[in-house]
This record gives sequence, structure tokens and C-alpha cells, in this order.
Amino acid sequence: MREIVNAIVSAEATSGDYAALALPDSYRGIAVRKSDTGMFDGLASGVKDPRKSLHLMEVPVPQPGPGEALVAVMASCVNYNTVWSALFEPLPTFGFLERYGRTSELAGRHDLPYHVLGSDLAGVVLRTGPGVNSWKPGDEVVAHCLSVELESSDGHDDTMLDPEQRIWGFETNFGGLAELSLVKSNQLMPKPRHLTWEEAAAPGLVNSTAYRQLVSRNGARMKQGDNVLIWGASGGLGSYATQLALAGGATPICVVSSARKAEVCRRMGAELVIDRSAEDYRFWKDEHTQDPGEWRRLGKRIRELTGGEDVDIVFEHPGRETFGASVYVARKGGTIVTCASTSGYQHSYDNRYLWMSLKRIIGSHFANYREAWEANRLIAKGKIHPTLSKVYPLEETGQATHDVHRNVHQGKVGVLCLAPGEGLGVRDGELRARHIDAINRFRP
Repeated sequence: MREIVNAIVSAEATSGDYAALALPDSYRGIAVRKSDTGMFDGLASGVKDPRKSLHLMEVPVPQPGPGEALVAVMASCVNYNTVWSALFEPLPTFGFLERYGRTSELAGRHDLPYHVLGSDLAGVVLRTGPGVNSWKPGDEVVAHCLSVELESSDGHDDTMLDPEQRIWGFETNFGGLAELSLVKSNQLMPKPRHLTWEEAAAPGLVNSTAYRQLVSRNGARMKQGDNVLIWGASGGLGSYATQLALAGGATPICVVSSARKAEVCRRMGAELVIDRSAEDYRFWKDEHTQDPGEWRRLGKRIRELTGGEDVDIVFEHPGRETFGASVYVARKGGTIVTCASTSGYQHSYDNRYLWMSLKRIIGSHFANYREAWEANRLIAKGKIHPTLSKVYPLEETGQATHDVHRNVHQGKVGVLCLAPGEGLGVRDGELRARHIDAINRFRP
């Protein structure tokens, strides 16, 4: 690996130089093991510890097949799907790999007794398979996490509707929390030249997800002047939703769980912030009973902040804990757009507030290639900035995942893979200088 890292850090190697580099037989990756899937049986989700299930393993290097690329990963990030994989919930991811493996001989490579995780990366193309024409060895790239076969007509209007759509590094193997990664070539996008490796890796999954939820025709179609309620607004997903709202002329109402997280939102430029812990919102009386009085109290608080207006859009991702409140506080004709459900998948709400007030619930899941490309373009132009709170070495990915599981982070939690340290990879110093104040401000 040393020769690969030296070539990347020097920034002087040509495409031919990269193509001539010898590939190792194996690489290190963060993986869960099929033999461990029962290790947390009987434990509540909150006490499961990803540090016990995630392993730094030496695994064989996969060769790129048709339409694929092998990438040297300089940096990656932890997303909540890494938490789910590490906790083996709502079910072990090996079922995904087994089903994928049955679809073709090429896909069969993914069905292994270990699963290398990770749905973000920034790095350099090392090899491409047959049929790849837009990318070559030496290209500096980031990857979005949509892996799609596109053999069905269902996916050709919106690739997220393809029946063989999968999330790379979660429903496929060879993910980005590793020294090398295997991706489809249509996952690749240009690395923003003014960012470091770890900064460039941070936006991928969450920025694209937020873009589809809020901006795209497939989501809420946010417009100038909209009031947008954003749950978890300082976190990995919410911090990009907050930026997209601000950049698009909307007004974010940021909901967070601490004074420190409220300050993160204000540094991003948000003026309307609700600290749900300080204001002691309790949307559930007990495990089975919600409290509509708390919904009304939240709605009143929102109107106090907005000058009497309700929210046009609710950006939902906590799920069970907040969904009843979300449906209630949206204005008449408003939109609740939802993904993830990090507090639970079973949503309960009072349908009278949906049907009689003509509200809409939109399910949203990651983004198609065009949406991901547009979201990355905003990063490359300096319109949206990485929100990266802490960076760990690859060996400490278990702790990084534990941070996300315990919600003690703000923004994204990064992981250095092949990068020997932070701060490397900037290729456009002039553009970075123009945006350095914002870059620093948006880093929690």
C-alpha cells in the first residue's frame, strides 16, 4: 500500500503511473462477521456495543468486473447504516449479501462470511473494469452509495425505483471503511478540489439524501420562503438539510437536543432553534401512548419563532419518537418527508391531522445519480460545506460508530483509511481560501 499512498500524496503521478502500480493481494477493512450475528441476542438496542462487533480484517482484493472500479480509499465516514450493520438490526446484513449473490455470477462475489462496511469514500481510482469509459486510474473521486443494475425499465425514470437498487456498503460488500473499495463506475463523482480527503468524504450519503428529501422533484420540492422543521439539525443528515434550506432561501427551524448542538446550528446561520431537551418536550407519556398536548406545545413554539406561521415541510428522520408531532405541526397542505427512522420504524400518528388538513407524507431513500451529482456540485462550488465533527483512524472505527450510536456527535464522524493524516488532498488552494471561514464555521 505504501507505493499507492506515496503516489496519491505526491499528486504528481500520471494515469499511466497509477495503472502500473502493483495491487496488493489483500487490504484492511472494517467488517462484521457472519459468525457473530447472534452476539447481541436478547439485548436492547441501546446497550449493544459496535466496538465488540466491528473488526479490522485483512481481506482479499476484489478485481473490478464490467462497469466497476477499484478505488484507493483515503477517507470515509460513519453513517447510521454502519450502526445498524454493527448491531445486526433490524436484521443482519448478510441476508442482503446472500440475496444479491444469487442474482449473477458477478454479484456472487459479495456473498462472503464477512461484510466490509461503509457508504462514503474519497479516494483515487486504481483500476477500472471493461466498459468503463468516463473514469481512469488516477482520477480523484468521491462515491455516492447507490448501487443499481438498471436492467429493469422501472429504474430508468428514477434509479431509486429499480428493483435491484441497493445501498453500497450496507446491502453490498466491499464498502468504503477500508483501504480499498469496489464500486460501480456510475457511483463516482469528482472530488471537490478545495477539500481535504476527510472533508470530501463527509457529505456523500447524507448530503445527497437531504437533497432528494428537500429539493428534488422526488421529495418535498422546497422553494424560497418555505418554513422547514428539521429534526436533529446539527447531526450528519440534519446539518446538510439546514444548509440546503439556507442556501435555497427557506427558513430552517432547527430542533436539537442540547445547547451545544443549538450553537452548531447558529454557527451555520440558522436563527430559529429549538432545544428540545431544555424545553423538555416529551411526546410519549409511556411506551404506548403519545401526548397530543406536547404536539400542540411544539406547534405553538414554532409559531412564536416564525411570527405566527406553521411549517411547510417537516424533515423527518428520527421516526417513531417524533413522527406524531411531525404530522401535527405541518401546516394545512404541508409535507412530511421521511427516511431512516433512527428511533424506531413503527410510526404512529393521528390520521385526522393528515387527511382533514390535506397533508402529504413522502417516503425518501438516498438519491439517484443525478440528485447525488447535483448535491456534490453544490459542495464543489462552495455553496454547501462539510460538517465534520471528529476524525478517527481506521483502527478506531468501532469507537467512531459507538459515538454515532450514542448520538454524542455533531455533523459527520470521519475515518482516515489510507490518508496518513488530516489536512491532505487540497488541490485548489485559491478556492479553499475563499471558503475557509465557512469551512471552519461549519465544522462543529
